[in-house]
Amino acid sequence: MLLSMTGFGEARSATTDLSVGIEVRSVNNRFLKVSVRGSNPWPMLESDLEKVVRRVVRRGTLHIQVRCSRPSEVSEYALNSGVLLGYIRQLRELCDLENCPELVPSLVPSLLTLPGVAPENASSARPPDEESRLVEHTLELALAELQKMRKIEGREMAIDLLRNRSTIVEQLAEIRERMPISVENYRKRVHERVSSILAAQGVTIAPGDLVREVALFAERSDISEEVARLDSHLRQFETIVETETDAPGRKLEFLTQEMGREANTIGSKSGDAAISRCGVEIKSALEKIREMIQNIE
Repeated sequence: MLLSMTGFGEARSATTDLSVGIEVRSVNNRFLKVSVRGSNPWPMLESDLEKVVRRVVRRGTLHIQVRCSRPSEVSEYALNSGVLLGYIRQLRELCDLENCPELVPSLVPSLLTLPGVAPENASSARPPDEESRLVEHTLELALAELQKMRKIEGREMAIDLLRNRSTIVEQLAEIRERMPISVENYRKRVHERVSSILAAQGVTIAPGDLVREVALFAERSDISEEVARLDSHLRQFETIVETETDAPGRKLEFLTQEMGREANTIGSKSGDAAISRCGVEIKSALEKIREMIQNIE
C-alpha cells in the first residue's frame, strides 16, 4: 500500500500531574527529517523522539509540536536574589558615576535577562521517566493518526498512478501495431519519390537497391528493444504500486526515470508520425506520474 508523505496527526494524554498534547505535520522529503518544538526540554531531546518516529515513518519532513502542562511548574522558577542585587548595585554605581541616577528604574527590568538572574528550572533537564513514557505514548498515538491520513491519500494516489499507467499501456500497444506498418510506409515513400525523379531521366530503380535502403531504415528505426523494456518497466510499476509496502517511492521514482528514457529513445529512433504522437502521450503521462511520486514514501 502506498503512503503519502503529507499528513497530520494529533493526540492528547494526561495523568494527575501532567497533561501532554502532540501535533505531527509531515511534508515530502527524499529522506527522513524530524523537527521538534514546544515545551522544554523536548526540543533539546529531538533524537529521542526521532527514534519513535523511525518505527513508523521512513521518509518525509516531520514537524512535531509538544505541549506539556505541569501543575507544579510555576513553583519551580526562582530568581537568584544575590546575583540580581549585585547587578543593581553595579548599575547604580555606574549611573552615579555618569551623573544619571534617574536612569536606574528604567534599566532594572533589563537586568532580569542577564546570566544567573533566572537560572534554568528543573524542567530544562531530562524529564522524569513518567513524563518520558507519557510523551512517547502520546507521540505514538499522534503518529497513528498521521498514518491514517497518509494511507487515505496514498490510496487515491495509487488510483491515479495506475490510471496514467493504463494510458501508457494503451499508447505502447498502438506503437506495436505501427512498427511493421512504418517500415512498409517508408518503402512506399522511397519507391514513389525515387521513381518519380528517375522517370524524368529515363532510368528505373533496381529492386535490390530499394530493398537495401529499406533494410537500413528498418535497422536504424528498430525500437523493439525499447518497447520490450518499457513494457517490463510498466509491469514492475504496477506490481510495486499494488503490493509494495516497504517505502516504494524511490523504486517508483527510478522506474519512472527509466521509462522516460525508453520513451525518448522511441521518439528519436522512429520515423513514423503516429509513433511519435504516441511517444508524446507517453511522456505526458510519465510527467504526471513523476510529479505524484515525489510525495510517496
